[in-house]
Amino acid sequence: MKPSMKIDLVSDTVTKPTPGMMKAMMEAELGDDVFREDPTVRRLEEKMAALFGHEAALFCPSGTMTNQIALKINTQELDEVIMDVTSHVYLFELGGYSFNSRVAIHLLHGEDGKFTAEDVKNAIKPKLDWMPNSRLVVIENSSNRGGGNYYTLDEILPIASFCAKNGLKLHLDGARLFNVLAETGESTRDWGRPFDTISICLSKGLGAPVGSCLIGKAEAISRARKIRKVMGGGMRQAGILAAAGIYALDHHVERLKEDNDRAKRIGACLKTLPMVREVKPVKTNIVIFSMKEPLTAEWMLQELAKRGVRATTIGPGAIRFVTHLDFTGEMCDHLIALLEEMGNLVV
Repeated sequence: MKPSMKIDLVSDTVTKPTPGMMKAMMEAELGDDVFREDPTVRRLEEKMAALFGHEAALFCPSGTMTNQIALKINTQELDEVIMDVTSHVYLFELGGYSFNSRVAIHLLHGEDGKFTAEDVKNAIKPKLDWMPNSRLVVIENSSNRGGGNYYTLDEILPIASFCAKNGLKLHLDGARLFNVLAETGESTRDWGRPFDTISICLSKGLGAPVGSCLIGKAEAISRARKIRKVMGGGMRQAGILAAAGIYALDHHVERLKEDNDRAKRIGACLKTLPMVREVKPVKTNIVIFSMKEPLTAEWMLQELAKRGVRATTIGPGAIRFVTHLDFTGEMCDHLIALLEEMGNLVV
């Protein structure tokens, strides 16, 4: 047991660049990306577009920006966006759909972040002067608030088919999509086909320090470039960051299964503890659980902090662990030992 070991499970955004990634960043060929003269940014964008079988991609500072740009280019004022009530776009992007795009939203109440084509069908507004125009459907995969729950491609295709037949655009918030693909074995190209636009985060499970890419048709990405600029997202020698993304795609994808498996080990441990009331099914690298009364999430976080473990709440009474590149197998063993020890103390 190592009482001095520090473990940070607040998010998979806490990772630091590996030595190999840092070397790639320091050796990156640079230019001014606002003038489209940064060769490393262009390499990343071309690589990401090719991975998903689309025409183009745009490197942005954050997943919030790529999502918000997607809403803007896929809608116009008086339109409506359909999404799950747990969506990151709805909960954690400051109501940007209103601020940036002046659109309405229709919230679906799916199951742990997942909804069906029938749910979308029931949400469509009639063509009336006093109703917004149903225009865009947003899918988040994996679902953060859903505890890392995910859609398979077979579950997506009926939604995509309905959207195509009814004039709806389809956007994928794929911030943690690569964690999903580590479980399903599905290909990025197959996932690229059903969607008009796709957002992929490089700074979560993939371990890059900054950045997300928006992927789509060349015309859509050309429009997206202007929106990025007006949002203040035009970057200059951004190749130093893009190099980290390229390195992550080349070296950090296959290892994501390790993060998912460690999360499942933690979830299995939590289920055995007498003070834990519920553990959401662990599907990828997110573990969400709650405490039995009178114990609270705040008490649990304090007890974990005393033992060198950082975590966070996500919603009323729920605690979230997120495994990642910097959470090692040794750390996982140590955490499980700590949890079991805490379970014995409260019996």
